[in-house]
Amino acid sequence: MFRFENEEYLWLLLLIPLLALLFVWFLWWQRKAKSKFGDRALVQKLMPSYISSKLWLKFLLNALALALIIVGLANPQMGSKLEKVERQGIDVIVALDVSRSMLAEDLTPNRLDVSKRIVSKLIDRLGNDRVGLIVFAGSAYLQMPLTIDYSAAKLFLRTIDTDMIPSQGTALGQAINLAKESFDQDATKYKALVLITDGENHENGALDAAKEAKEQGVIIHTMGIGSDVGAPIPEFNSRKQRVGYKKDKNGEVVNSKLEEKILRQIADVTEGDYLRANGTQGEVTKIVATLANMEKKDFEDRVFTDYEDQFQYFMGGALLLLLISFLLSEKRSPWMTTGTLFERN
Repeated sequence: MFRFENEEYLWLLLLIPLLALLFVWFLWWQRKAKSKFGDRALVQKLMPSYISSKLWLKFLLNALALALIIVGLANPQMGSKLEKVERQGIDVIVALDVSRSMLAEDLTPNRLDVSKRIVSKLIDRLGNDRVGLIVFAGSAYLQMPLTIDYSAAKLFLRTIDTDMIPSQGTALGQAINLAKESFDQDATKYKALVLITDGENHENGALDAAKEAKEQGVIIHTMGIGSDVGAPIPEFNSRKQRVGYKKDKNGEVVNSKLEEKILRQIADVTEGDYLRANGTQGEVTKIVATLANMEKKDFEDRVFTDYEDQFQYFMGGALLLLLISFLLSEKRSPWMTTGTLFERN
């Protein structure tokens, strides 16, 4: 298992493109300053030992060294010890809608990003519960089976986007059935499904699937993402550039609204709760409180309990690159320099 102990430091990597722009500007300024002295070729002959290309090499070495230092500060770690741990909790599967309608921007920045933030905060507050992830659109897939490795869960969560499932739609019934199959089949309780979607169901059978899940001891809590007013669904090209909004067969822009009715019905069938998300901490607190009131079970799992630091390799590489940059002169070696300044052709 790989992780960063201080992953917030990775944001500092954004400094490198900025430094590159500043370096290009410096070269432009230097070249302009030299042109004031006279002909460029003559100025170069006046400085026969100077090699401008070495400036680029020194910059690349320093930039790479800075990148290694930043990664070292984030402290990459490798799991080194896998142990069995016993806990008391419940099994929670989060089923997240990744259909294109989740890109609607009636929540800031869009429904999907708000949903992912909610799931991330929920994972942080689960405690001893096992968690799994399902993504669904026109079909449903198990993104991560039940585990108590919350770091892995958040890694999987970051990779979720609307391009994961090519078939479009909102297959609520398939998501519920997949979750039902992913729980421990021997358990008759201790199972909760958190269904996060805008509710635009494009298939029948969601309520029947919820009733079957209830018979197997699954409680479904639904969370509605979106607004009553709704918003158009943006469309993007292969380079992630917005090219317009989704239109119907008549050429009218499609307006996607939150459909709460089906979500309330699913929650009622399984004696769960319906919550409407607005991007604040409130809905996370409510769902955590609801899950905390469920009866707990004892279970064991295998997790990494010890991690070995890897920062020293990155810091060592950075030190080596800085040393090479320090020793690298911008001047030509004396044996390569010839006194041809006033030589006649």
